[in-house]
Amino acid sequence: MNITKELVKKGIIDKSEAAFIENESKSSERTEEDVILEKEIVSEDFLFQLKSEILRIPLKTISSENIELKTLEIIPEESARYYKMISLSRENNYLDVGMVYPEDLKAREALEFLARQSKVNYNVFLILPSEFEKILRKYRTLKQEVGKALEELEEDVRKKITETEEKGKQIEGIVEEAPISKVVAVVLRHAVDGKASDVHIEPGKERVRVRFRLDGILYPSLFLPLKIHAAIISRIKILCSLKIDETRIPQDGRFSAKISGNDVDFRVSTLPTSFGEKAVIRILDSSQRKIDFESLGLTGRNLELIKKMLIKPFGMILSTGPTGSGKTTTLYVALGLLNKEEKNVVTLEDPVEYFMEGVNQSQVKPEIGYNFVNGLRHILRQDPDVIMVGEIRDKETASLAVHAALTGHIVLSTLHTSNSFGVIPRLIDMGVKQFLIPPTLKIAIAQRLVRKLCPYCKKKTKLNSKLEEIVKKDLESLPAAVKEENKISSEIVVYEAVGCARCRKIGYSGRIGLYEILEITDEIKEIVLKNPSETAIKKESYRQGMVTMRQDGFIKAIEGVTTIEEVLRTTEES
Repeated sequence: MNITKELVKKGIIDKSEAAFIENESKSSERTEEDVILEKEIVSEDFLFQLKSEILRIPLKTISSENIELKTLEIIPEESARYYKMISLSRENNYLDVGMVYPEDLKAREALEFLARQSKVNYNVFLILPSEFEKILRKYRTLKQEVGKALEELEEDVRKKITETEEKGKQIEGIVEEAPISKVVAVVLRHAVDGKASDVHIEPGKERVRVRFRLDGILYPSLFLPLKIHAAIISRIKILCSLKIDETRIPQDGRFSAKISGNDVDFRVSTLPTSFGEKAVIRILDSSQRKIDFESLGLTGRNLELIKKMLIKPFGMILSTGPTGSGKTTTLYVALGLLNKEEKNVVTLEDPVEYFMEGVNQSQVKPEIGYNFVNGLRHILRQDPDVIMVGEIRDKETASLAVHAALTGHIVLSTLHTSNSFGVIPRLIDMGVKQFLIPPTLKIAIAQRLVRKLCPYCKKKTKLNSKLEEIVKKDLESLPAAVKEENKISSEIVVYEAVGCARCRKIGYSGRIGLYEILEITDEIKEIVLKNPSETAIKKESYRQGMVTMRQDGFIKAIEGVTTIEEVLRTTEES
């Protein structure tokens, strides 16, 4: 089979290009398909559809989630990787096999041999190289890989003990010295591939528990022998350049690694517990940060408001909510829009979460006196246009941030309040003068994160009478324009989580934000100057057509993005 000749026949390439592809293939010992895809001459789908027509072998598309591990293992991983062929499904005595190069005679011979060994007949299908790579990863389950690494570790320990005993030396501490990098690397890779946000390594009385946080919920992943706990923590500390011999106090650090072709940052925190040190590893995958406001969950009036405020020449934008509600992520997206060649953008963070090209990011170090207050004073001497302060925690930081906004800077920061209405009373509690708030504060953003329904298995459902009453009551107060835009009717239709292979039987996949944005209008300014109570601010905001977090959540539930239960759980409503 000569795929280049077919491309010439179809007028996609000429003869000189075909000759180049053939020479490149021979000189680099790659297939012509590899060269064509690397040079992006045609798409992978088009190329393999053409190949399917030439070979008269059907092109099959299949998801790795639908393949059972016992079926996959009929063809060993080494053979699958070498011959680019993989088991897809088995029914009775027939095995469907996907091949990237079914024209390869050696691959066919190997398949014939494996089929005889397993006593099965087989059907051959053509599959895309990208799909083959995805399916190949399924061989490497977390428990299997860690189990194999532990076996290697045990063997290494046995050898060292034997050597030590032969030399008449002490064998104490041998496990701690044994190589443990593979166990740590496997756990981290599976966490990244599984899109976990955190890894918790927790020592217990008899074993070490490893848990992954997926979409805000912690799930146990595996258990490890207690005797290797100290070695695992030491390995993590070495990666972060932390003190290995210091186990009495908490330590923080970070490191980077290349995983599945992506540069991933890991932020580490250790904590002494009754049974030893616990480590929590936050995964900061830069490949996942290419997001915008729409993908965060900002829509309609909320989206228009935040974009309108970001083009203002100065002023303060505050994001509020509990820890882990996505406040910093929202501010990073805002920074991305403000980060231009003609702007001097400076941040003061604790810690720096994501590195942004073109932004001057500084991390506070309270232990040497470099805190938010001192840092902000120095930033103001750096001729900034845009300033992001990780968090306003005290009177001094609040005062400096307000004055920075007043003197012509755009200031972004976070604050801990339960909703957007509490931002103004909170600033006043911190000692900010009432008359300084109206000219500086532009908007206050409150948010929560909810789990998104899996799009493959969610199904429509009816609400019970109690829930329906709650939803209808909240949606009734929505502005008419919002009801019309989101097609809110008297008949409430929502969706529920089911669970399938693609979402690991959970029913949810990913998270999205619920937002409410308080705009500081002329009417709100008057309230701030006269009677800045949370109740008065809330009443006027509702009159002006604010969409609350819970209303935003109910709209998303009706659209099938999340569930009513998720909205009620995260907005703290019973």
